[in-house]
Amino acid sequence: MSPTRIPGRVALAILIILALAANAALLRIRLDNAPEAYFPAKSPTVQFENALREQFPLDQVLIALFEAPDGDDALWRDAFLDPYFALVEALQRDPMVERVLSVATQDHLRGTADGFAVEPLLDRDQAMALPKPQERRARVLGDRFAAGLLVNQDATALALVVRPRELNNSLERLTLEDSLRAAISAQGLDRYLTALAGQVALDVAQLRAMIHDTLVMIPATLSFGLVIIWLMFRRWLAVAVSALVIATVVNVTVAALILAGKPYTLISAILPPLMSALTVASLIHWLNALALAARRGLAGAERVSWAYRQVAKPTLFVALTTSVGLLSLSFSSIQPIAAFGQVAAFGMLVQAAIMILLVPPLFARWDSGDWQASRRGGLALIDRGVRALRGLGMRRPLWVLGIATLLLAAGLPQIARVQTETDLLRFFPPEHPITQSTERVRERLVGVTSLELVLEADARDAFTDPARLRLLHDLQRWLEAQPEVDRALSMTDLVEDMHWGFHAEDPAYRVLPDSQPLIAQYLLVYDGTDLYELVNRDLDRARLTLNLNIRGARAINAFIDRVEQELATRDLLGLQVRIAGFGRLFADQEALLIDGQVKGLAAAVGLISLLMLILWRSPTQMIISMIPNLAPIALIFITMGLFGIWLDMATAMIASVTVGIAVDDTIHLMHTYRARLAAGSSQRWALARAYRQTGRAIAITTLILGGQFLLIGASAFNPTVAFGLLTAVGLVAALMFDLLVLPALLVLRCRRH
Repeated sequence: MSPTRIPGRVALAILIILALAANAALLRIRLDNAPEAYFPAKSPTVQFENALREQFPLDQVLIALFEAPDGDDALWRDAFLDPYFALVEALQRDPMVERVLSVATQDHLRGTADGFAVEPLLDRDQAMALPKPQERRARVLGDRFAAGLLVNQDATALALVVRPRELNNSLERLTLEDSLRAAISAQGLDRYLTALAGQVALDVAQLRAMIHDTLVMIPATLSFGLVIIWLMFRRWLAVAVSALVIATVVNVTVAALILAGKPYTLISAILPPLMSALTVASLIHWLNALALAARRGLAGAERVSWAYRQVAKPTLFVALTTSVGLLSLSFSSIQPIAAFGQVAAFGMLVQAAIMILLVPPLFARWDSGDWQASRRGGLALIDRGVRALRGLGMRRPLWVLGIATLLLAAGLPQIARVQTETDLLRFFPPEHPITQSTERVRERLVGVTSLELVLEADARDAFTDPARLRLLHDLQRWLEAQPEVDRALSMTDLVEDMHWGFHAEDPAYRVLPDSQPLIAQYLLVYDGTDLYELVNRDLDRARLTLNLNIRGARAINAFIDRVEQELATRDLLGLQVRIAGFGRLFADQEALLIDGQVKGLAAAVGLISLLMLILWRSPTQMIISMIPNLAPIALIFITMGLFGIWLDMATAMIASVTVGIAVDDTIHLMHTYRARLAAGSSQRWALARAYRQTGRAIAITTLILGGQFLLIGASAFNPTVAFGLLTAVGLVAALMFDLLVLPALLVLRCRRH
């Protein structure tokens, strides 16, 4: 196909229309980094969780912690309690709030002359009846449910827990947090507020990090690429075309995500800088070919045609191999990772179409000046470095291969140290507000990781059976003895309090009754709220809720395994026990990460190898071209093991992304080398000329990609930092292998023949 078949003005119009159409789609972007966006919808755990929430409330909450600035009884005086009660009332009117858990709304059981009464623990009426701060403080601390959950041991910290109605995305969580902050300010309680924590606050912190990264990384990576293009070629036309092409590719890729109905998550936020970097790399090869054509004395359409012949085929195969690497992420069961791979692969194909069909007509129409790539300063140093490394690989191939093999062999044991782990708080630096708030809540009250055991019977009123309640009670006591558990709560606590209240608050009766009719009567007359958050109305499904002081998926999985082993040793009296809650959903991601990593990387390597075999039509050359691109993957995992970097949401994508990108330079080198051979050059001369023609371009593209990924590493979000830094390490390592190991392998092959 002729590179100038499409008129230049038409090509420009198509690019502008694509960019504008994509911009229109961007208006429909759905920002959502909520945990539900990551869980596979067809997972049995997710389906059970959804069914559970039809009967029981969400376990994702927003916690506000209030503390007295001077550490005395200030929290129990009217100056604090009056606006506190007003705050609770205002939040209860908020349509996004399902319930506010506070000392003003929590059920408190009290013995009466003819039974027991359920009343608020400390609302306005109670506060008026107990005018002294010490009396109010003592009443709250004396309640077995509030102590440790809503108030700390010395009553200097008081919590307010907002439980939302079902929220559909992160923006709604952000709105809820903003509403809570505004309500606190309206009541003048800002000086008492010391922490906002919980799953909702954590999601909001991730959303803010995502927005920040998007607003900072896109212009940073774009500007970096354009500056390098200007320094290399000193052509404003090159800069202008590059800016338009990069913007179009990035916008079309993100628009594809939106049109596919996928949310824009922290994983998706890597898309714009990634596509910008990959497009700059492709542009560098095209612009370098134009500069070489100009040095040959070619101009106008002839210059464009010569450059087109040099880069069109490699550009196509680069797009295919990179797309395959990205598409391999589809094997991940974690939805944002799979969507990232699919959309990025589509973006690469769009980029290839633009580079092959639309970019050449632009230069054929408007490029009439002189093209000379700069050979001064740092670029000349890069040229000398490429020549030196290529020369070393050609002159000392056995030494190069031997040293490379020894270095990799020495590092391989580090791969075994790589741990699959996800800790949402470790995603942020220790000084981040969400990290400090969560730690403060854990230190003052309880851990915020929620887990629950769900016990199901096959008949109504099953949980009026004293034997089953004792089973639930004993299981709760065993769980409370575990070091990971800060607090456990079940319906047995309420039944014990009903029995205690019914018997004039005699401590000897704070136990489970042995009479099923009596238990049924207690449950019938209970008119509070808290009970039916722990057992359903049919009394055939009960929850045992836990607050854990652990956060990482590995630790949660280890705890779940221990609980399941304990359950296997007990007679469950016909009950089915399942572990649910946010902690379970979160912990399940560890297995999904490993499975997706193994399948994705295997698919990427296999399919890229097949494409290389089709391109070179030689199994030997396919193997030679894959070796320099697989070794850097091993180096990435060695680096992760050496520095203790986890395999998590972001780093799980590095191997597939890197192998797809790293092979690009190899394709350009091998294509030029084979073209020289086909033109009659000797093998050594063809190799030397191939590096002279494309060496600078592959070095510059790697440095640009590495620089842009280092910019991604400037994020305030730790997984994005790890993704950027490790990908940069992998790409630089791939360049060194291309400059040293690839010529060494080709020279040794020459010697055999």
